[in-house]
Amino acid sequence: MKIRAGITAVGHYVPERILTNFDLEKMVDTNDEWIRSRTGIIERRICAADQATSDLAVEAARSVIQQSGLDVQTIDAIIVATVTPDHFFPSTGNIVQEKLGAHKAFSYDLAAACSGFLYALHMGMILIESGRHKKVIVIGADKMSSIVNYKDRNTCVLFGDAAGAVLLEPIDEADGGILDSMLFADGSGAEYLYMKAGGSKHPPTMETLANDWHFVYQDGKSVFKFAVQKMADVAEEILTRNGFSGKDLKMFIPHQANLRIIDAAVRRLKIDYDQVMINISRYGNTTAATIPLALSEAYQMKKLEKGDLVVFAAFGGGFTWGSSLLRWSLP
Repeated sequence: MKIRAGITAVGHYVPERILTNFDLEKMVDTNDEWIRSRTGIIERRICAADQATSDLAVEAARSVIQQSGLDVQTIDAIIVATVTPDHFFPSTGNIVQEKLGAHKAFSYDLAAACSGFLYALHMGMILIESGRHKKVIVIGADKMSSIVNYKDRNTCVLFGDAAGAVLLEPIDEADGGILDSMLFADGSGAEYLYMKAGGSKHPPTMETLANDWHFVYQDGKSVFKFAVQKMADVAEEILTRNGFSGKDLKMFIPHQANLRIIDAAVRRLKIDYDQVMINISRYGNTTAATIPLALSEAYQMKKLEKGDLVVFAAFGGGFTWGSSLLRWSLP
């Protein structure tokens, strides 16, 4: 039988601090009703000052390790999807590897913004299907509060901090696993969602600091237009390519960026809301963490059973977008 990559454990971590819409009313010119009606967000989690992305990622990975009873010395690879690494180098994956004590694993970071987890999941799937790797931890983690300007009401209401992780292991195709994966990119969208400074093009200077170039910038209307189309397209396409339709789905887990974007995808798939996992109201957009965080909560809430058909879909800066189709393999 063909070797498939199956998710054999899933976990997440969110910081303790809660930042509500009412808290934001005191910081910028906005209000709870405006934020709820346009985004679906009520509150989001924010890291403590001394917490970094690696701290979030490690806690999510530890929950996976505990759930599976995994010996950390058997981990082959750790992939961390993030756009808020602790440092440019070493990679956050290296830091996570050391903190976990997984000294036999190779590790690296992957940057694809809000599509990062799906990109990393695809790479983990390839490692497992190659037959050369048996245990791969894939993590989506971002400390978005570190690059959000809390004077910009257009972006500060959207983002939160979190991490989610899965363990991938080889399973027989009869037991399900990841059936298909589709990834896309369009670099012409780079101008609509980015952080201008901090890299080699605009290294940190007094000018970049004064101009607030180290914060995330988003052209909300352009991003919304592309996201609505692409996320709905790719979710429908991966089902059609594999001979399924929305009625076959047990659960659709979309990137949690904006409730209106999720609504558009749901209408396109012609599914009911009891087939959709939504937690944006409590966490906001946690970038690479949204899908594994939602998956972990769905599993904890016993919304998934072995054999259930599940679709992930995401859209992010770059532009990047993609989807994954799987048969749930955990009881």
